[in-house]
Amino acid sequence: MTRALVVTVAGMATRFSRSVGRECVKCLYRRGDFSTCLLSRLLRQPVSFDRYLLVGGYRFAELEEAVRREFPDLADRLTLVNNLSYARYGSGWSLYCGLREACREPFDELVFAEGDLYLDPPSFSAVCEAPSDVLTYTREPILADRSVVFYFDLRGRVHYRFDTGHGALRIDEPFTELRNSGQVWKFADPDRLRALVRKLPESDWQGTNLTLIERYFGGEDRENYRVLPFADWINCNTVSDFDRIPKNREEST
Repeated sequence: MTRALVVTVAGMATRFSRSVGRECVKCLYRRGDFSTCLLSRLLRQPVSFDRYLLVGGYRFAELEEAVRREFPDLADRLTLVNNLSYARYGSGWSLYCGLREACREPFDELVFAEGDLYLDPPSFSAVCEAPSDVLTYTREPILADRSVVFYFDLRGRVHYRFDTGHGALRIDEPFTELRNSGQVWKFADPDRLRALVRKLPESDWQGTNLTLIERYFGGEDRENYRVLPFADWINCNTVSDFDRIPKNREEST
């Protein structure tokens, strides 16, 4: 069983930098030693992967240096991908860069995680060890200025929504269930994923990464995949969010 992990950290994270008071690469920001940063927490999860695909962009040289210095033990498994269009296109292009690189070699399953998340290790392990495709959710409150949500329509098909303007969320059809997305997904059908990477036109990748997610999961009945929660999950939009992480909270006091 060959397992791959794609993590995207290419964005400029203007809200986070503004909250810190200086420009920074969000996934590298830390309280104390390097182990407190988001990137270390993601790549040092207890689940081991055969391949790690890390997609950067903003301040790429800084990311590259940190990876070389802090993860020498992953050198033969970690590929750093440079999204040169990080400022031009949306999150979908970072996902495309990562998947395109991942598809150069065979894999049996692939996990995709956005790189600005704190994920509790037991929940992350449960996602990775599930025998099927996985959608994740968090029990955090659903707020339009920070949440990506998914809902199930009357046929049991999943749909995602978020507001780029951080103003209000809108759903224009009846739904049976609404969840706050955990922004981590597991793809257990490599042939279908590869086919989508080949099939989707470049224009579909230039917006949100949810285009691929909806195309992969949206046509499937719910019984064909699992919907798993994160017991502890933090989307680090600002440094205040970052300081909610247990060890970081200790460092910030």
